[in-house]
Amino acid sequence: MDGDGTRDARGTHANPVPRPAGPPQVPAKPAEAPAVPPRPTRAPGTSDGSAFLTWLRTPRPQALPGVWRFGHRPRPEEEPERVPGRQLLSGAVIAFLVGWLVWSLLWNGYLGGWWLLPLYAMIPDSWAEPHSFASVVVVYAYYVLIAGIIMVAVGRLGRWGEIWRRYGPPAWRRAAAPGGPPPAPEEDPAAWPALRAAGAHDAAERLAAEARSGLMRDVDHARIARAWQGVQRGRHSLATFTGAVLSEGAGACPHPSGARDLPVRQARHDLVTGQVRIGTAADDARNPYAYRGAGLALGPELLGTSLLAVGPAGSGKTGSVVRPLTESLCLHALAGRAAVVVVGAAGADLGPADAYDVVVRIGNPDSVYDLDLYGGTTDPDEAALVLAEALVGDLAEQHQGGDSRRSTTVLAQLLGPFRAVHGRFPGVPELRQLLEGAPGPLAELREGLRAGGHDSLLRELDARERQLDRPGDVGGVLADRVALLDRPAFAPFFDTSGQSRPFSLKALDHPVRVRIDLPQRGHADASRMLARLVLAQFTASVSVREDRSLFACLVLDDASGVVTPEAVRGVQRLRSAGAGVVLTLRTLDDVPRPLRGPLLGAIGCRMALSGLTPWDGQDFAEVWGKEWTEARDVTDRQIIAETPAGKAVHMLRRVITGKAPTARAVTVRQVERERWSASELAHAVPAGHAVLSLTSVKGEHAPPLLVDLRG
Repeated sequence: MDGDGTRDARGTHANPVPRPAGPPQVPAKPAEAPAVPPRPTRAPGTSDGSAFLTWLRTPRPQALPGVWRFGHRPRPEEEPERVPGRQLLSGAVIAFLVGWLVWSLLWNGYLGGWWLLPLYAMIPDSWAEPHSFASVVVVYAYYVLIAGIIMVAVGRLGRWGEIWRRYGPPAWRRAAAPGGPPPAPEEDPAAWPALRAAGAHDAAERLAAEARSGLMRDVDHARIARAWQGVQRGRHSLATFTGAVLSEGAGACPHPSGARDLPVRQARHDLVTGQVRIGTAADDARNPYAYRGAGLALGPELLGTSLLAVGPAGSGKTGSVVRPLTESLCLHALAGRAAVVVVGAAGADLGPADAYDVVVRIGNPDSVYDLDLYGGTTDPDEAALVLAEALVGDLAEQHQGGDSRRSTTVLAQLLGPFRAVHGRFPGVPELRQLLEGAPGPLAELREGLRAGGHDSLLRELDARERQLDRPGDVGGVLADRVALLDRPAFAPFFDTSGQSRPFSLKALDHPVRVRIDLPQRGHADASRMLARLVLAQFTASVSVREDRSLFACLVLDDASGVVTPEAVRGVQRLRSAGAGVVLTLRTLDDVPRPLRGPLLGAIGCRMALSGLTPWDGQDFAEVWGKEWTEARDVTDRQIIAETPAGKAVHMLRRVITGKAPTARAVTVRQVERERWSASELAHAVPAGHAVLSLTSVKGEHAPPLLVDLRG
């Protein structure tokens, strides 16, 4: 069973064949033929759908941003005043003893007989005879009434009701798993009421039967619900949808890969809300009371504002943040809701290769797929813009223009003529020769332009040749950067002749799962350049998609050297394009100082993991700002008793409260303080924890929360 309550249909047989107890005995007479065993009610390895139905029917109330909604019980905004347990139990015991003392004094007549006057006034004289049954019943009923009044009074005084709610069966019922009778068919999500309301009763019955029999999983439910949304929006016909469901059941509307689940899951997922649980909000005074103890989860509504996680090596960025997010996004892709591209070093813990549709292993000769250097575009200007960002984006000036614009112009002057002559863009060796100004390739390109009558492109090539010998020409810098890719390890890659299977980020119009492994060992500069290339192609591709309801996400396991001025501007445009990025950094020093503020401002979800430096903590403290808090200055002065009675009272107070009797003076004032200071972020975040602030695509905010990533 998965962590979210669903059960995998793959498993062992329910009825294994028993072994004989000993050697077979030769029967004395022919035995009768064994009876044929009954036909199994379901396929081997499957189970009934009770676990799936329980998971599907679990309430998911609306909650604050980032709260794990599966089975969540909302808490009040403000923390109620809670009496300490020791004081509460001590007061209850003392109240009981006081009630017992009062009853003893009444019963033994030490307080007189006045409390019996109502009894004598109500009963007749004939009942007062000795050994009268009526008198015995009435008298003892009166005793019970008086004792009950005393117990109610001392119970209110000793707060017995609060003890019952805190430690009694009500607390046990709250701790138990939610349960109850199944909901009505018009409210039961397993009965597909939306399909019934639209007239697709047969399809709804088929899906409900699949759920009850254990043939449906959470991915199937999410995928079919996504297909039904397409019917409601007019992209598919109701007849086509109904026919697919009646034919395939829970396997209808499949993902192009045919997969219905991931090979393995490590995190808890809830595909009804689209969330993945990454931890638990710590029970800390710095966290709002409504968040304390609640599960923390991320989903497309939060990742649409992008996520930045900063922490040193070993702080849990990959295992606690990136891996759960990649699992969730891959599940969303199988459900037809998302397209995901994961970029990381070869060998990183980003899930098995079977969890992805396309795996690009750059520098590995066994890689089945190649990476399109030009992003699948046929426009030379667009290709030049993306390629210039990848090659020299980290060298560009921090304002609009600068070296990035000049580099784009230089590349466009070469890519346009080359495509006009050869019908394709140049490969890495060819591009390097053109940027270096090799006479042979330029002369050959010139002849081809003349033969084809491309006069305008010929003028572009002439302008490039005139700039070759000028000081400050960026062509040499571009050639040096291209030389990082013109290595023997990359010789089979970035092919433009059509002999390989290049992957292009133009495919993000479909629910695809892509993993790109970068060769960081021995090729660190080339890996950073390729990461910039993927980010530039991603931001350029998602902004021109037609179906923006398909969430697109790029996960960069290490964004060192990737953040550039153009990258920051691209991230700012992703929210309106139905996309987001997940970036991880070991330190903010990997980002140029002028870009740290804009980057933190463009990212909606920010995470500072344990082990952060005070300098990085200062940047987070500034972006999280300050808040008005209530500062309470408490002055305690011990009270010294002078009399024996006073000393006895003080001793009793010490037994009840556990503290010495004091006179307290409280001064309350409003002050403005940082939500998290740089020192607290550097030294007060425990190992395995992080401070996380969230922003949804709707503009809802969650303040910085201390999160236990191990919970």
